Amino acid sequence: DHYTATRHPKWVAHDGAGKVIGTPPFEAGFYQTLCVNTPYRDFLKEHTAEILEAFPTDGLFFDIVRPEPCTCRYCREKMLTAGLEPSNAEIREQFGLQTINEFKEDMTRFVRERNADCTIFYNAGHIGPRHRPVKHAYSHFELETLPSGQCDCLGHTGKFHTSWGDFHSFKNLPALRYECLRMLTHGAKCLIGDQLAPSGQIDPHVYQLVGEVYQEVEQKEPWCTGSRRVTEKGVLTPEEFTGGEAGVLPDAIKGAVRMLEQGGHQFDVLGSASDFAKYRVLVLPDQIPVSAAFARTLEEYVGAGGSVMASFASGMDEQQTRFAANLFGVSLVHPGPRDLSGNLVRGKACERHDYCEYLVPKGPIGNGLPQTEHAMYRRGMAIQAGAGAEVLAPMVKSFFDRTYRHFCSHRQTPSSGEEVQPGIVRKERCIYFSSPIFSQFNDNAPRWCKQLVLNALQLLLPEPLVKHDGPSTLQVTLTQQEGQGRWILHLLHFIPERRSEQLDVIEDVIPLFKVKVWVKAPAPVREVTLVPEQAPLAFRREESYVGFEVDRINGHSMVSLTFG
Repeated sequence: DHYTATRHPKWVAHDGAGKVIGTPPFEAGFYQTLCVNTPYRDFLKEHTAEILEAFPTDGLFFDIVRPEPCTCRYCREKMLTAGLEPSNAEIREQFGLQTINEFKEDMTRFVRERNADCTIFYNAGHIGPRHRPVKHAYSHFELETLPSGQCDCLGHTGKFHTSWGDFHSFKNLPALRYECLRMLTHGAKCLIGDQLAPSGQIDPHVYQLVGEVYQEVEQKEPWCTGSRRVTEKGVLTPEEFTGGEAGVLPDAIKGAVRMLEQGGHQFDVLGSASDFAKYRVLVLPDQIPVSAAFARTLEEYVGAGGSVMASFASGMDEQQTRFAANLFGVSLVHPGPRDLSGNLVRGKACERHDYCEYLVPKGPIGNGLPQTEHAMYRRGMAIQAGAGAEVLAPMVKSFFDRTYRHFCSHRQTPSSGEEVQPGIVRKERCIYFSSPIFSQFNDNAPRWCKQLVLNALQLLLPEPLVKHDGPSTLQVTLTQQEGQGRWILHLLHFIPERRSEQLDVIEDVIPLFKVKVWVKAPAPVREVTLVPEQAPLAFRREESYVGFEVDRINGHSMVSLTFG
């Protein structure tokens, strides 16, 4: 709020060095962060009350509401009163989160005293586990993936070519189709944002662009209204432990989502407080620490028939000194090598892969891969397998780690051929990867990393909900409409291309033809129909699956499976 910050500089938030959090005084921009522990909160309440009294209000959208580790006078006084030390950066981070959560609850109460029905949303660009304690302050969530909570869900995009404030620009029609249709595949509603010029008039082409997309959405609404995802796998996000907001999500969760999505798996992103009972497999990517209580939860889950896949530091205690969950049949041998400065190198991403090691896939875990060394660019955990554990793939060391003292060629040193430790271990229904394989995939997408993970999932769950013979660019999502007695299979195919230095674009729709799909149906299927076209599809029962073929996918196709 540039206007208010300029007139009330004492209300502006300050960082640990006492500097204003926001745009410097001689740079263009309105990003002045106001602290809600100052009298600004009272001002904002008066402003909000005036709006509610003067206008019939459908909803309130409070923008850029995020925690700040503020050191203004008001925050310092509040921390000291609470017995907290404001000079401690970690305490300021925690206090900032508590402050913004308390503000949301306070503002929602204030609004509800004046309007019981309007929607309330606090935007911060990303919805994650940090919103769980304050979710009741929201009437709904606006995001790009379906939340696991019970709030209503809205996907939010814009008509701009680049981002907000890009006046007189237009997103390509296929790109806008993709973004809105992807929202539908996750059971979310659609919203396309614009920003008006001072004239207050909407460009006629915007009406045409948005109208064309919403016309398609409207046709498909009967098979999307009230729908929820059908999933069988849960992926825990490290952001609960490491932090995460828009633009800075952990590498591991991004890599995991990409792998499973490209493999056609049906999954939810979870926190440690989620109900695991509905999932047949849990995935703990790279950085999921396990407390004693969480270890008991995981052991009970496996004891009840669930399966777990973990990698790197997942399953270890918070200090990463031992495995807290006794599920994977492995133990830490030693912390691993250190660099010349004395820092542990495990998990570290290096430009020239200085600490690379090599994994040799053997047997079923190596399906689709040659039985030879495969580069694992980030050094993994130094582990050994215990009693009852099966080594699925060994790890081979390089001749030496790359430093200025000894190096080979342009990048990592090649394999020495010497197997030194397990790389992938299985114990009953649990599989462990010693490498940070999900973070590595997010770095540079080695196909062998994805194939190893997909093979491991196949070992843990041989009959997934959905199978298809399409390319990895085909996004396959299953939803259900309980009241209608049907499942809806979404087949989404748009390919973003890096045609510029700054962003990926979607300019063309590349259709797919003759795609075969198999769905593991929970009950007898009466009919399979392409909707909204209402075109019946021939289908066949193949053991526990219903199989059918979709003749053409022109960006997005929906198939209704009606039970009974």
